[in-house]
Amino acid sequence: MSELVIDQLAVRVGGKTILSGVSLTVRSGEVHAVMGPNGAGKSTLSNAVMGRAGYDVASGSMRLDGRELLALETWERAQAGLFYAMQAPTEVPGVSLEDMLAAAIGASGGAAGDLGERLQTEAAAVGFDLALLDRSLNVDLSGGEKKRSETIQMSVLHPRIALIDELDSGLDVDGLRTVARRIEQLTESGMGVLVITHFPRLLHELKADQVHVLAQGRIVASGGPELALELERTGYGDYLEDEPPVSPAASRPQIDDPFFMG
Repeated sequence: MSELVIDQLAVRVGGKTILSGVSLTVRSGEVHAVMGPNGAGKSTLSNAVMGRAGYDVASGSMRLDGRELLALETWERAQAGLFYAMQAPTEVPGVSLEDMLAAAIGASGGAAGDLGERLQTEAAAVGFDLALLDRSLNVDLSGGEKKRSETIQMSVLHPRIALIDELDSGLDVDGLRTVARRIEQLTESGMGVLVITHFPRLLHELKADQVHVLAQGRIVASGGPELALELERTGYGDYLEDEPPVSPAASRPQIDDPFFMG
């Protein structure tokens, strides 16, 4: 049983406080959805958990199976069992998906073994064109193809906890259903999931055990799947205060980060 515990996390980006005292716990086999309006700090949460440069933890803690993550570099957090499926995956020219996964497995002390065969099996499971397996990682792929590729990576690496940012970005209804089904299979074999979205429709396909509403930098409500249904009917207006929410532009890190997504 693995457990990611985020406790009273406060995060500053570019000198501005984006998250204020966020707390939640994700365990093996659970799917937790973090929802909220644009600019609420959802992607900031996942970036902070992974230790991305420019996301400064002002207070609080993050522990994976009792191990404090704050002292670890991003690659160490990955080796400890975290996986981050980004909103806009990075293109890596000259490096194939198999090359990347072989390096990741080797860095963790494992052996690639029948990796090529596993990749073909996983690609078929999520409708990923086998011809794309030899292409440079994410280069010239559509949004949906990138999401399928990340699901393949997740399946092969099988992390303890997966952070998934905007799974539905670029996927059509059929693709979303296929990818969500594979992720649910991974949770059945022990993977915990923290998925970030602002569209309740995602949870029609990926069933959440807990739903958290993040607004203006803090979790303002938590509940079961029925909370997502409520949000689909009413939107986020009831959870917003009079002051305007933090905009993505205002929270952009003061660093050279071409992949920043807010």
